[in-house]
Amino acid sequence: MNDKSLIEQAAKRLEELRRSRPVEANGKSAFAESGSFAPVATPGVVRSQPTRAAQERSESVDIDLTYLAAAGFITPNAPRTRIADEFRILKRPLIANASDRGAQSIRNGNLIMVTSAVPGEGKTLCAINLAMSIALELDRTVLLVDADVARPSLPKYLGVQPRRGLLDVLDHSSLDLSQVLLRTNVEKLTLLTSGGARGRATELLASASMARLLDEMANRYADRIVIFDSPPLLAATESQVLATQMGQIVLVVHAESTSQSEVGHAIAAIESCPVKMLVLNQVKTAGQGAFGYGYGYGYGYGADSRKG
Repeated sequence: MNDKSLIEQAAKRLEELRRSRPVEANGKSAFAESGSFAPVATPGVVRSQPTRAAQERSESVDIDLTYLAAAGFITPNAPRTRIADEFRILKRPLIANASDRGAQSIRNGNLIMVTSAVPGEGKTLCAINLAMSIALELDRTVLLVDADVARPSLPKYLGVQPRRGLLDVLDHSSLDLSQVLLRTNVEKLTLLTSGGARGRATELLASASMARLLDEMANRYADRIVIFDSPPLLAATESQVLATQMGQIVLVVHAESTSQSEVGHAIAAIESCPVKMLVLNQVKTAGQGAFGYGYGYGYGYGADSRKG
């Protein structure tokens, strides 16, 4: 069996497909119209609504689902695959916690950060597949946020051109979140790019503006789950700042590659988060010497949760 994981194979295949992709005469991909998030009324709670002008300024982008499916990603109409089944298992407790149906009540349970200890462990591909899988739910919508502000990867994988995003909203009080959200041709999936790179990104993410923005993301729509693709915990300070405001964190670990010390330091950096899920990438398939396609899971509550 090939000693590369499904995630690494998917990344390689996607890059090959992107290079061979034909370019339209105008150099642009056609935008596909799709439904935006519909606010769900909650008794006793008044939610701010984006103005009609802001809604009209929001963009709609077309993710090339054919290419993603060919590269091994989860897509809405793809046949059932092992990786799709793996993410069905992964998402179920996360959704339960986001819905306040878990073992304990969790503040901001619908804010989920996907990260890793060090670069190259597959966190971005995990974030994309998790978002796609949750978007298949009948009663959930997903906002996928590129919070890896130093090295944004979502645009590359999804074929989206860089544009205004998270940092721009934080840096300009006149810019509304609804103006930078990108509706997609996946009915229940919306994107938020990282925005313009800035030297003070850490300070922006640690600001009161960020706290207010996260509150808006968590509470504006009752059915929304927000997935953050964040930088590796031991490679950037931004991820540790962001972790303090998350309800749940998914820590992707490269099995038998990432050292125990690195994993320990990464978990220590997210102690304040009430729920942590450990996802092992490149887990050895039972009865075989090579790394298989599956994942392993560890799950726990509380600051002292170090293993599942």
